[in-house]
Amino acid sequence: METTLRGVGVSHGVAIGEVRHMGTAVLEPPAKQNPAQDTEREQGRAHQAVKAVSADLIARGNLAGGEAQAVLEAQAMMAQDPELMADVERRIAVGSTAERAVYDAFASYRALLAGAGEYLAGRVADLDDVRNRIVARLLGVPMPGVPDSDEPYVLIARDLAPADTALLDPTLVLGFVTEEGGPTSHSAILARALGVPAVVALPGAGELAEGTLIAVDGSSGEVFVEPSDEKRAVLERAAAERKAALTASSGPGTTSDGHKVPLLANIGGPGDVSAALAAGAEGVGLFRTEFLFLDDSEQAPSEEKQIEAYRQVLNAFPEGRVVVRVLDAGADKPLQFLTPADEPNPALGVRGLRSLLDHPEVLQTQLTALARAAEGLPVHLEVMAPMVADRIDARAFAEACRAAGLRAKYGAMVEIPSAALRARSILREVEFLSLGTNDLAQYTFAADRQVGAVSRLQDPWQPALLDLVALAAEAAKAEGKGCGVCGEAASDPLLACVLTGLGVTSLSMGAAAIPYVRAALATYTLAQCERAAAAARATDTADEARTAAQGVLSGE
Repeated sequence: METTLRGVGVSHGVAIGEVRHMGTAVLEPPAKQNPAQDTEREQGRAHQAVKAVSADLIARGNLAGGEAQAVLEAQAMMAQDPELMADVERRIAVGSTAERAVYDAFASYRALLAGAGEYLAGRVADLDDVRNRIVARLLGVPMPGVPDSDEPYVLIARDLAPADTALLDPTLVLGFVTEEGGPTSHSAILARALGVPAVVALPGAGELAEGTLIAVDGSSGEVFVEPSDEKRAVLERAAAERKAALTASSGPGTTSDGHKVPLLANIGGPGDVSAALAAGAEGVGLFRTEFLFLDDSEQAPSEEKQIEAYRQVLNAFPEGRVVVRVLDAGADKPLQFLTPADEPNPALGVRGLRSLLDHPEVLQTQLTALARAAEGLPVHLEVMAPMVADRIDARAFAEACRAAGLRAKYGAMVEIPSAALRARSILREVEFLSLGTNDLAQYTFAADRQVGAVSRLQDPWQPALLDLVALAAEAAKAEGKGCGVCGEAASDPLLACVLTGLGVTSLSMGAAAIPYVRAALATYTLAQCERAAAAARATDTADEARTAAQGVLSGE
């Protein structure tokens, strides 16, 4: 009998197939004692396993490239965390085996993160995956992971670790569903990059029996269990119509009455450029530069190394616009040479621009490298700072840009409510704004972006979040400057229309979403988008806002 479950749709498309479950996690190793004379041998085993797992994660990242590579390299750094390894060695010294010491040390750190309620609690799933891989290697058992199958299937998991998601084969994995996660979790971001339909934060997903036929709608968040022939026909017809619309859509982003809305790509490094070009991106709206700094957590990359990487991306968009975000370190992206090790709450501490202002040599090297990389190229380079709180922050960044001789526009990311509330003040120091809706939602609602239990507060349709977007866009219009959105909100075609109606001047997203957004914008006039935006803001919940906007745009 057909039943319908509802989670959070995070990657567009429809997948119909049989359920296959993620491989089970490593069992807890026995708590047996290790003879004192074996201490050195056990510590050696632990170090070898950690080194092997770290190398495997880096290798997977190299294969995946782009954004996935940065995520996996961060996991590799986690595996080699010196404090964790010191705890492992201490436990072995008092009698634990290598596998038990790893298990207990990671469990202790896990409890610390989860119980503290910090932003880093969102890294618990990644931490568990690293632990499982190390313990599996020590026990000599298969790694947990994606099931082996010769036939296409829909993958079900409690959560998906980046190491698994990054190398999913879209020809076999039709889509996936997880119990945990949220719209801005690593799994969701990587699913969009792959173009695989996905639903997260679906309670009870793990109870779906192996082999059960399900249909996953990555747009609505609905999962249909044992769908009827009629339901399957409806979903397949809708998918076919959507594909036809995408094929017919090309060129710059515009509304049906010719209002231009440049559609840009979010990229995590040179490896993402080809997908952005294939999708018809008009430039880059968010070039995340963290991938360069994750190669070596103990020191910043040289100016020459940075120039080489930046130039690869700038060369790919002649006459186009490339917006580079300077290093956004801290919180879930700690770096030993930059990030304080003893912050009680890293999400509310020294992160983003704050870290760079505390280490001006790192910021100056990056800005100088960008200036040199753009020399002689016709590209329109723009550089922006993350986590700008007020005009003082904006002025400090603008001064650093000028001191580096940067011939580019410089702007501020709006990720903190204060920046949206005082956007006009900030715009007196910089030349554009870019809304990072993921963090803006997190700080507006005090809701960790990686925790599934609060995913409703991470919904970019929340009217309070739309109000903040409107404030920033109105301020930019008053100052005659641009205000883009580079958060995941821009990848929702319906919401993209609403953002346009709120006054946003450009939209940046994962490359896979660009055709969907282009097709949606081309369907409606600017006036329709403005009416949909007003209707959404007049509601009290995210669901009501979405329904109201859809009603306006569908003529109901």
